[in-house]
Amino acid sequence: MAQKLWEKNIQVDHEIEKYTVGKDREMDMYLAPFDVLGSIAHITMLQSIGLLTGEELDTLTNELRNIYRSIETGAFEIEEGVEDVHSQVELMLTRKLGDMGKKIHSGRSRNDQVLVDLKLFIRDEIKSVVGLVNNLFNVLISQSERYKHILMPGYTHLQIAMPSSFGLWFGAYAESLTDDLTVLQAAYRVSNRNPLGSAAGYGSSFPLNRSLTTTLLGFDSMDYNVIYAQMGRGKTEKIVASALASIASTLSKLAFDACMFNSQNFGFIKLPAEFTTGSSIMPHKKNPDVFELTRAKCNKLQSLPYQITLISNNLPSGYFRDLQIIKEAFLPSFDELKDCLRMTTLMMERIEVNEHILNDDRYKYIFSVEEVNRLTREGIPFRDAYRQVGLEIEAGLFEPRKEVHHTHEGSIGNPCNGEIENLMRKIVHDFAFDKIETAINKLLGK
Repeated sequence: MAQKLWEKNIQVDHEIEKYTVGKDREMDMYLAPFDVLGSIAHITMLQSIGLLTGEELDTLTNELRNIYRSIETGAFEIEEGVEDVHSQVELMLTRKLGDMGKKIHSGRSRNDQVLVDLKLFIRDEIKSVVGLVNNLFNVLISQSERYKHILMPGYTHLQIAMPSSFGLWFGAYAESLTDDLTVLQAAYRVSNRNPLGSAAGYGSSFPLNRSLTTTLLGFDSMDYNVIYAQMGRGKTEKIVASALASIASTLSKLAFDACMFNSQNFGFIKLPAEFTTGSSIMPHKKNPDVFELTRAKCNKLQSLPYQITLISNNLPSGYFRDLQIIKEAFLPSFDELKDCLRMTTLMMERIEVNEHILNDDRYKYIFSVEEVNRLTREGIPFRDAYRQVGLEIEAGLFEPRKEVHHTHEGSIGNPCNGEIENLMRKIVHDFAFDKIETAINKLLGK
């Protein structure tokens, strides 16, 4: 069994070890590639301040790149008895290079290692999420343009209210995603700061060059105060989780609409038969299970910030093992959200729209406001026009004119899809992922 990084003469009790390690080995597989990247940056800095020779740096860097490639191919594993990813990487280096491998830990702690791993992991996952959100956005905008002239009922209080359109419905969710990415961008800025060099939360007597590791890893800046760098553990995850929850909220609402509009009582949309599931007893059923599961998964994701808050809320400054538990809820959440984004994109791309909903007389009263406005334009005071149309409805005499003439920005006749596209384009551009990709490729010798 491998010795722990912190172990001396006394071996920890097996049950205690099992309890304290928990799911770290499983969770740390998410962090493995980023642990290697952080180590390459760290040893580059160590060489610059004289703690490694140039030859040692080249040898260690080459071996770390080999480990990185093993992670990419799926060959890397955290061995039984090895506590975490940091220990595994150092163990592999020491086996291959002897005492030279032991030098990489100078000037850092597992505390700032996991901090930088998390920051790098978050940045990479946010990039993936932004790409998938943008894919869904493009589908929604395309559908909005395709169906912008097809009317549908709008609702308030789940009562038919006024004319809407499929163009507005699709476009509304597209614009909602722009706000979600604005929130995610703020979380990205928080994540894109370098904690490496804070060690256990109180810095180091080595003359570490934290500006160098900040540049090498493509961070915007460092977390300057070493205590605050440690205080960011839990806080960063909560901020990011809140941004993920915002996207999940949009998807959940869209899923609810889709389930409701797909039902026979509405009949506004239809899902391709191969995208639905059946009943074991009712042969006619075609259930929108994908949207129902998406709704549930996204509602669960919206609880994530509160889970993190409850774990970390009453902790003072400094590191505590409580923070380990956040990994179990936080790290897998990206995969779940990305699955929901992929499935929602697929479903919205293939959805079929009922283009003749408003032929049904049950919806004729949604045109009452259009009639009030028509009378008002003819010179009748609005309140008098409202009363006149209301009396016609009560007497069963109202006959709608089913044309709408909305021209203002964001309305049925002018949904501003071009402006929404420009907004999304700018938000995505402002993430500036290229800078990070350049820095990481340089570390990997690409």
